[in-house]
Amino acid sequence: MSELSHRRRLLVLAICCMSLLIVSLDNTVLNVALPSIQRELHASVSGLQWTIDAYTLVLASLLMLSGSTADRVGRRRIFKTGLVLFTLGSLLCSVAPNLESLVAFRMVQAVGGSMLNPVAMSIITNTFTEPRERARAIGAWGAVVGISMAAGPLVGGLLVDSVGWRSIFWINLPIGLAALLLTWRYVPESRAPKPRRPDPVGQLLVIGVLGALTYAIIEAPKAGVTSPLILSFAAVSALSLIGLVLYEPRRAEPLIDLRFFRSAPFSGATVIAVCSFAALSGFLFLNTLYLQNVRGLSALHAGLYMLPMATLTFLCAPLSGRLVGSRGPRISLLVAGTAMTASGLLFGTTDAEATNALLFTGYVLFGLGFGMVNAPITNTAVSGMPRSQAGVAAAVASTSRQIGGTLGVAVIGAVLAGGVVGAASSAGYAASFADASRTAWWIITACGLCVLVIGALTSGTWARRTARHTAERLEPSGAQTTAGTRS
Repeated sequence: MSELSHRRRLLVLAICCMSLLIVSLDNTVLNVALPSIQRELHASVSGLQWTIDAYTLVLASLLMLSGSTADRVGRRRIFKTGLVLFTLGSLLCSVAPNLESLVAFRMVQAVGGSMLNPVAMSIITNTFTEPRERARAIGAWGAVVGISMAAGPLVGGLLVDSVGWRSIFWINLPIGLAALLLTWRYVPESRAPKPRRPDPVGQLLVIGVLGALTYAIIEAPKAGVTSPLILSFAAVSALSLIGLVLYEPRRAEPLIDLRFFRSAPFSGATVIAVCSFAALSGFLFLNTLYLQNVRGLSALHAGLYMLPMATLTFLCAPLSGRLVGSRGPRISLLVAGTAMTASGLLFGTTDAEATNALLFTGYVLFGLGFGMVNAPITNTAVSGMPRSQAGVAAAVASTSRQIGGTLGVAVIGAVLAGGVVGAASSAGYAASFADASRTAWWIITACGLCVLVIGALTSGTWARRTARHTAERLEPSGAQTTAGTRS
């Protein structure tokens, strides 16, 4: 893709960012609309959870398949298919007659969504081949997350209050169609130089690992950690993981080459993605409950309260991308881990929620940390990897984010459900919330500390050496085919 002009490359980046925008917006606006959906469709709380969790389950299970398939059959082709399915799923969601249909149509969205983010990142990686330029592009990509975090609650609140909850899915239609037409016109096709054969057994094992684990995490708070159902799904996940580790190295062309994880930066990026997105989802979950249930704010006003975090995420993401391109990921990771840890400590050791000044300080710190962490995750995940497997590497990072988000909500929700909040009367809810949330804030603090420690360990000289050795093992024929960048 070196023949593309600078303007054409920027247009490709903008098209890829459009796909991230509709996926990110869809997640944020849906949360705002849940009470309205509950009233109109007569849904239970667990039914509402599945409108989110069905999407999570399908997305986490198919990201690896989409990334590897795009590398094999063509990234633009899979990307266009994803746009069609996501847009169609959004249309179907907007006319869902009941909760069961809404959950099913959300799964259609998830199938399309699995073909968007990792494939778009692979397109970006193969379009921007110069390391510093790629890092800046990834920073711009990360800034879109900040835009969706800022705009989602506000746009969703306005639409729900003025038009109704079905309108939140309409906003995906014009953006999805525009991205589809622009992709058809401007995004060039690309695929791996040596396409790999399908690995159906490996894919089934990946679905077994991620699907069973995700289901167990989601259902554990309700069914009980030691229930036969949860233990069965946990066993399926564990056995699938063992099978994957034993089976994949025996294949000449595996779904994912486990040698990836011999690279300390790649393994570190995977762990950091899980921890940072677990912290984010837990952070949003706790603050949504606090702002709406304790302070009594509307969804729109709660979104306004969260603007300091969203704004910092938006501002810091491109800054982090430029910093990664010029200085490597180490500084961004250290800043991210420190800021996220400080935010968790502030809420965990003080009554920060009771004072607007401390509340907004915590939001600013977390927004700073999360804004700095996204670019080094993606950049490091593909650092030193052959561009022929860029889709798989990007899909691992995306899957790690999704797993982290699922873990965050499930664990934090379980902690609150088993604490004072779950047992408190409505009159004592506000008074008991702070005490019940202490453990949850310490979990978020631990996630931030993990980002800091793992980031420091996997961004030094030793880590760079493991990345070089891994690249040589994966594709010894020539360094020109590797997606190298500073790490």
